[in-house]
Order: sequence, then C-alpha cells, then structure tokens
Amino acid sequence: MTWFENVDKIKFEGPKSNNPLAFKFYNPEEKINGKTMEEFLRFGVAYWHTFTEDLSDPFGVGTAIRNWDKYDGMDRAKARVEAAFEFFEKIGAKYFCFHDVDIAPEGDSLRETYQNLDTIVDMIKNYKKDSDVKLLWNTANNFTNPRFVHGAASSSNADAFAYAAAKVKKQLEIGKELGGENYVFWGGREGYETLLNTDLKLEQDNLGRFFHMAVDYAKEIGFDAQFLIEPKPKEPTTHQYDFDAQSTHAFLLKYGLEDHFKLNIEANHATLAGHTFEHELRYARVNGILGSVDANQGDPLLGWDTDEFPADIYSTTLAMYEIIKNGGLGSGGLNFDAKVRRGSFEQNDLFHAHIAGMDHFAVGYKVASQLAEDQVFEKIIDDRYASFKEGIGKDIVEGKADFKSLEQHALNLGEVENKSGRLELIKATINQYLLNAYAGK
Repeated sequence: MTWFENVDKIKFEGPKSNNPLAFKFYNPEEKINGKTMEEFLRFGVAYWHTFTEDLSDPFGVGTAIRNWDKYDGMDRAKARVEAAFEFFEKIGAKYFCFHDVDIAPEGDSLRETYQNLDTIVDMIKNYKKDSDVKLLWNTANNFTNPRFVHGAASSSNADAFAYAAAKVKKQLEIGKELGGENYVFWGGREGYETLLNTDLKLEQDNLGRFFHMAVDYAKEIGFDAQFLIEPKPKEPTTHQYDFDAQSTHAFLLKYGLEDHFKLNIEANHATLAGHTFEHELRYARVNGILGSVDANQGDPLLGWDTDEFPADIYSTTLAMYEIIKNGGLGSGGLNFDAKVRRGSFEQNDLFHAHIAGMDHFAVGYKVASQLAEDQVFEKIIDDRYASFKEGIGKDIVEGKADFKSLEQHALNLGEVENKSGRLELIKATINQYLLNAYAGK
C-alpha cells in the first residue's frame, strides 16, 4: 500500500524553485570540506512527532488527519511502520528515532507489551533489509503512564523504579537488534515538583545507580552504542535533575559516568533553561560531551516546549558552527524532534515541515563552514584575549602567577585599558555572511 501516494521522492531543485515538495538549499550530494551534506548533517525523523502525534494540546483535541489512523491497536502500529519507511525514503532522511510506545502500544501487562514490541521490531528489521535507513537512537518512555507519576529512576516508589529498569533493559536489547548507533535517556519526570516531600539526595543517587545498571547491562549484551542524556530544565516537573548541559555534566562527574555518556542537546530545551541553543552546544563541545542534537526551536512568546520545526537561519548557522568545530557529531545526528503546528493538520504538511527544517540547516551549514574557513570568530576571540598570551596574562594561564605577583603587577598599573567588544560589528558581519550566502556569493 502507498501511504503518500501524491508525493514522489523529494529532490533538490535550488533556491529559485517554487515547488513546495522540493529542497531549495539542501543538496544531499553537495560536498563541503570533503563530505556530502547527507554524510555530515545525518538528518533523523522523530517517529513520535511524525507518525503518532495527533496535534492535541492542553486546550484542544487532536486535529491531525493521518490515513493510518483508520486502524487501531497493533494494526495501526503495523501501518505506521509501512508509512514510516515510505516517508524516510521519500524525504531522504537516513535515520530515525523512537520511544518504545511510539512503535507499539502497551499491553495489559509488561509481558504483553514485550510481545507487541517484538512483533513490530521484527517488522522494522524486515523493512531495514531493503533500506539504507538506520536507527539513530531509541529510548524508553518512562513518563507518560500513571505508574511514573512520581518519576521513574528517581521515583519515590521502588516498584516504579523496577518497572522503568525493565523497560530500559528491553530497549537496550532492541537497540542492539536494530543496530542503533546511540541510546538516549530522556528523564521526562526525573525531577521534583516541590522539595517539601522530596529526598533529593536519594533520588539523585538512585538515578546514578540506574545509569550504572544500564551501562553494565549494555556491556553484558555487547551493545556498544553511544549513551546520551538529553537535558531539559522543566515541564512536566518544576525542576528536572538534567536541567541543562552544565548541571548534567556535573551529575555525570559526581557519579563517575563521564566516560559512558555524552549529551543530546535540544534547541527548545536550551531556551527553556534560559540559554541559547549555541550556548548549550558550546558547553558540551568544549567539555568533549557533544553527542547528538534534537533539531527544533521554541516560540519566544510561549513558556513551554513547543517543538517547532527549525526556521531561524541565524540559529542554525551558529549551531552548525559549533558542530563543525566539534568535528561533526560522530554517531549522532540532527533529529527533528519537532511537530507541525496544530493548524497544519494535512498529511503532506509532514513533508513541508521536514523540507523546511532540512533546508534551514543546510543554509546554516554552508554559512557556518565559510565562517569557520575564514576564522571569523577565532580572529575576534584571539584579539580580545591577546593579553593572556604574554606578560602577566601568560603567567596566569601557565600557573606561574599567585596573589603576591598579581598584586605587584596591579600596583604598577595606571588605568586599566579595555578594548571594545564590538558586538554590533560582529552581528553585522554574521548578517553579511548570511546575505552573501543567500545571494550565492
């Protein structure tokens, strides 16, 4: 059966094309720095937003029109697999991601849930035989079901902890079976609403124990995928334990997990934490823990996780600069953890959204590559911190200075002379690169 019968494989037609079902800037075969866009960008499709999302929100029921929704239960799950692989082929994304409940419905018991998963995983394996699409990462949904009302690995209920562990165990086995390149831990409810009834130390200690159990079991079964943690500051809990890149890094260091985990950075989560997307990427990069990216954006006028498709070229450019400086994402990729808007309910809107997202990151990649080649930011930063390359500044960096030598230096100073940060000039320079790229210069 054809699920997207009025859509052919999406092709690159260039910026002058008016075809809504064509790439304007993403040319998968175009080489930059010796790699094709397809090889470097490693786009992924989020199974949950693309195939199970009904576009409901806290104020209204779902509006999505999907032709596989005429089925129920396992029949719908099987139809979604067929539709998914047709979509992957037509959009040209080489990776996909899923939670366990995205691909198969939960049963009346954990054993029945396992049976449902086994059936769908066998189906996915058969489709993968005739496809070059790979599993970027999978994970367990340990936040939707009421059993996780108080959390999963950080729950106050040991039975909930055990249930969460069983689900992750199964997903590690599935990840190995499907050749997953990463495994993500997204702590949907790993946090607290109030400290008034929370043993914060016990919850964080248990979370650390949980991650160590996962590391041990992955080794036991020979699953060598990269483990990732996806920071998120809030929603649904008041305060998540993986609040942002820096607090998550501190958690990894405290519990001796730094050799086993990297971070999956999401743009919308960064802004919810009060950071820019590039800040979170930069922190992860300079600390050697940038593993993968959830490519989306939030609405600056709304205070929740809107998961919009990326459409801000300025943001994608600065994000791609960090990824380029990181040497790419290794086994990670750019997963579109994004959903179409509630008013974009037609099935073809799924293509329009992914085309737009891929085009915006393609533009960002090209501009960032030029910025990196011209060493625009490097020159600015080298000049700004030049005082640490000689004299007392060099002594500070090399650990030769102490308070006494610094005091002696300061006593002999006149007025401290600073240089302008020239932020307006820097932003104008970025705009110049963006506009020149659009003009084809």
